[in-house]
Amino acid sequence: MKLISGNANRPLAEAIAAYLGQPLAKCMVRRFADMEIFVEIQENVRGEDVFIIQPTSFPTNDHLMELLIIIDAARRASARRITAVAPYFGYARQDRKPGPRTPITAKLVANMIERAGADRVLTIDLHAGQIQGFFDIPVDNLYAAPVMVQDLKRHYDLENIMVVSPDVGGVVRARALAKRIGAPLAIVDKRRERPGESEVMNIIGDVKGHSCVLVDDIVDSGGTLCNAAEALLEQGAKEVSAYISHGVLSGGAVARIAASPLKELVITDSIQPTEAVRVARNIRVISVAELLGEAVRRTAEERSVSSLFY
Repeated sequence: MKLISGNANRPLAEAIAAYLGQPLAKCMVRRFADMEIFVEIQENVRGEDVFIIQPTSFPTNDHLMELLIIIDAARRASARRITAVAPYFGYARQDRKPGPRTPITAKLVANMIERAGADRVLTIDLHAGQIQGFFDIPVDNLYAAPVMVQDLKRHYDLENIMVVSPDVGGVVRARALAKRIGAPLAIVDKRRERPGESEVMNIIGDVKGHSCVLVDDIVDSGGTLCNAAEALLEQGAKEVSAYISHGVLSGGAVARIAASPLKELVITDSIQPTEAVRVARNIRVISVAELLGEAVRRTAEERSVSSLFY
């Protein structure tokens, strides 16, 4: 087995390597003066099982190109099998045609990863499960829920927890977490007026006196979470926290979260946290390195990955 890291999230790649007790392979990923990407794998990978750890987070296009070029370099170096480990799969929100003459970019990215030479993909909490069907190669979609459950048990009294989905589309994800901890479920019914903005309309469920935990896959602008937290508190919730798989947190999201009534926002390190995230008063990062490391080990040993979540 060989582990290769791009520049998107080196600390996560190092943590995965430490869990597996195996160093990262030497690989140079640099830019020419005109910002073209150049890759050189500086170890022999002929006949090896290669895992390329590279979330396609901001800047999405740069990190996606790095992933594609590293895959191509490994394929041309005669790697036996190439697995793209993309904890965060960029462009996943463009998974359907929202209107006429618009692309399905998630499918385009899937095609690019396949054509570059990947044999399989390993990711966490895809925005939509059907994206697995965009690939004609195996895709292991891991769930951050077990890591979140462990953290909830350490920091909260589960007797008074109510899991809340911030929108109707995330009910399946929220219900799965609620089932794991034996908590009731509520839903925020919202209407999105335009991309990046949301208006909370109604709370489905009695949240009065409960410690509410919002659960979702992506937090980007933070508007939905902040509006949902305010609505839940207005309905009598004792306090509101959020557990989100991928902390995109673009623009002024960190400041918006810091100024919000959220007790805390807990995100994973699937995307490398910025300095602003690390110093924010109510944002905490938990690691998925062990989850990914175990999935990598089981993939290399041809053992079940799904049994991680039973």
